[in-house]
Amino acid sequence: MSFLVWNIVFAGVWLALSGAFTLPNFILGFVFGAASLYFIRDDIRVQSSAALFFRRPFRILSLVCLFAYELIKAALSVASIVLRPKMDLKPGIFAYQTNLTKDNHVTLLAHLITLTPGTLTVDVSDDKRVLYIHALDCSDIEATRADIRNGFELKIKEAFGDLI
Repeated sequence: MSFLVWNIVFAGVWLALSGAFTLPNFILGFVFGAASLYFIRDDIRVQSSAALFFRRPFRILSLVCLFAYELIKAALSVASIVLRPKMDLKPGIFAYQTNLTKDNHVTLLAHLITLTPGTLTVDVSDDKRVLYIHALDCSDIEATRADIRNGFELKIKEAFGDLI
C-alpha cells in the first residue's frame, strides 16, 4: 500500500477511536498519521510475497509474548529477592554488544531491557553498538548476555525483518 493509503487508513482509525467524525478531526488524524509514517518510513517495505506480509504480525506478537513472559518472570524474581531476609546480590553494570544495526531497533531493545524488572539500560555508546546495562544481580553476566541475545534481540530481528 502507498503512504497516502496508509495515511487515510490511520486517519480513519483516528476518527473511529475518537468518535468525532468531523473534518477538523480527520485533518488532525491525517497529520498524526503522516507523522507516524514519517517515523517508521525506514521499516515500511514492499513485501515480496503475501506470506511475508502475514508473518510479520505473528512475529511482533511473538515479541510481545516474550516480553510479557520475561516481565512476569523478572517481577517474580525481584519480589522473591526483596522478600528474602538476607539479600545475596551482586549488582553491577555490564556492557552488552548488540548486533542490531538500526537506531529504532536498538532503542526498542534498550526500552525492553529497562522495562524488565531488575535491569536498566544506563547508556548507549556513540556508535549505538554497545548498551550499558545495570542489573540487580550480575553473578552470571554471560548468561544474562545470552538471554538478551537469544531473547529480545532475536525476536526484534525476526519481527522487524533483519532475518528475512
